Amino acid sequence: MKLLKVFCFGRYPLGSGFPLYLFKTVAPKRHCEPSEAISSMQADYFVVPPRNDGKFAKILKRMPLQSLTRACQPKTFKYLISFVLVLALFSTSCSQKKRPLKGDTPFQKELNAFYKDASTSPLKKKDLKRFEGLDFFKFDSIYVVKADFKRTPDEQPFEMKTTTDRKPLYVKYGEVSFQLKGKTFNLDIFKEVLETFGGISNDLFLPFLDETNGLESYGGGRYINTQIPQGEKLVIDFNTAYNPYCAYNEKYSCPIVPRQNYLKTRVEAGVKIFGKY
Repeated sequence: MKLLKVFCFGRYPLGSGFPLYLFKTVAPKRHCEPSEAISSMQADYFVVPPRNDGKFAKILKRMPLQSLTRACQPKTFKYLISFVLVLALFSTSCSQKKRPLKGDTPFQKELNAFYKDASTSPLKKKDLKRFEGLDFFKFDSIYVVKADFKRTPDEQPFEMKTTTDRKPLYVKYGEVSFQLKGKTFNLDIFKEVLETFGGISNDLFLPFLDETNGLESYGGGRYINTQIPQGEKLVIDFNTAYNPYCAYNEKYSCPIVPRQNYLKTRVEAGVKIFGKY
């Protein structure tokens, strides 16, 4: 689950004639940032001629940019192409032996793939080495609710508290009301004010607490990502609830779930606590 941004970067060295493109793969935002002064949007840079296919780009994306510019000089370029073709055949045969990703739903498989990828995973190195998949509650359609959505346009941006001194700007975008297990619940839903890559975003942020926290699920609560609805109804799927990065690695700074978003019920859906089951 990566976004691909393309930037024209000039031409290959020594007059090879190929336009040079700089590709940046960006991990999707999950509202947590490293506590150090670096971005959690981990990126890989790689160079490909536009006339080659995607496999060429995929194979070269781990190589340093400096190495590629040297390798693409006319003298050695033909040898690089041969090497890439051999490596492509080898990687294809190896990929057939890989075990399928764990997960009962597309969301679970996608999240496991995200956490297994060293370029995007928030896991510590020691945990990543033995990672086989996250633990989930079994999918239950009871936790897919159709909520009433009320926009709150007069709200002012505020600094959301996090597990560190970082205070990102959010705004209360609306309120949702829904039925679950015969009871009515209300939650505030938020939108981040400063978009990482600029432009217009329809992303909404729904953090919540429930009575499984500290038992089967992470004690600090969980998050749900959703989209701005077209009308006054919003489908909330608690089966897609995921943990803050802080549940896996203390180096991250994660938003603290507002107290008003506490659900006095057990939400047995989504990701479980890490390393316990």
